[in-house]
Amino acid sequence: MAEQQTIVITGASDGIGAAAAGQLQALGHRVVLVGRSPEKTAAVAQRLDAPSHVADFADLDQVRGLATELLAAHPRIDVLANNAGGLFGQESTKNGFDKTFQVNHLAPFLLTHLLMDRIVESRASVIQTSSAAHRLFGHLDLDDLGNARSWSANKAYGDGKLANVLFTRELHRRFHDKGVNAVAFHPGVIATNFANDTSSLMRFVYRTPLARLLTGVESGGGRLTRLAAGIPGTTWEPGRYYENDRVGKINPQVKDDALARGLWERSEALLGL
Repeated sequence: MAEQQTIVITGASDGIGAAAAGQLQALGHRVVLVGRSPEKTAAVAQRLDAPSHVADFADLDQVRGLATELLAAHPRIDVLANNAGGLFGQESTKNGFDKTFQVNHLAPFLLTHLLMDRIVESRASVIQTSSAAHRLFGHLDLDDLGNARSWSANKAYGDGKLANVLFTRELHRRFHDKGVNAVAFHPGVIATNFANDTSSLMRFVYRTPLARLLTGVESGGGRLTRLAAGIPGTTWEPGRYYENDRVGKINPQVKDDALARGLWERSEALLGL
């Protein structure tokens, strides 16, 4: 196999994060688990005998604490898989941001920023779990990132996942010449309790016979595993968005360089960086 890597996976207490963690460990890599639920994260960590950390991305102070813990515990980070995310009801976090936008974009943006020196030192890969929803529902307005003017569950989720792809593109532009490789991907429509507590019509798919058509967590996790265990520039192309293990169609806004830069700068300003 390739040289052993230290791979940090957020959203690793269940779903594709837990599946990928098991697959990557089986390939001989060292996985570091990050989850929101202490109980579920501990259970996966015990099963895999892997180090773990707990942080709720709806609380940015916990994200800052997580970064401090990761830097202290792991002198090398070869892959950061920003996999945590979700679709939530219309609510604001204690930090004052739309919860869907914070959990999907602002929190992983903050975590990546706080780990950036280590990422550069390690010449690491940063993987964003995005979604085809970025193309179907996303349309970012830098002056209304929380959709305060007109909120819907699908739009909020699509915007968060569009932000993931724009972040990947801008991360590539800023840091690729320093050895950092960034990529975003759609894991498939995964068979979980996704969108259960929202008004999104997507929640109905998961409780009908259509659920048989959904992607299993092992298959979805396999797409993350392929990127994390792969070789940037050889098995995947940095700076791109992947669907079904190949470069996928993108929202036209992804091609807007000014928007990508603007989102980065606006995110820094919102987070006080």
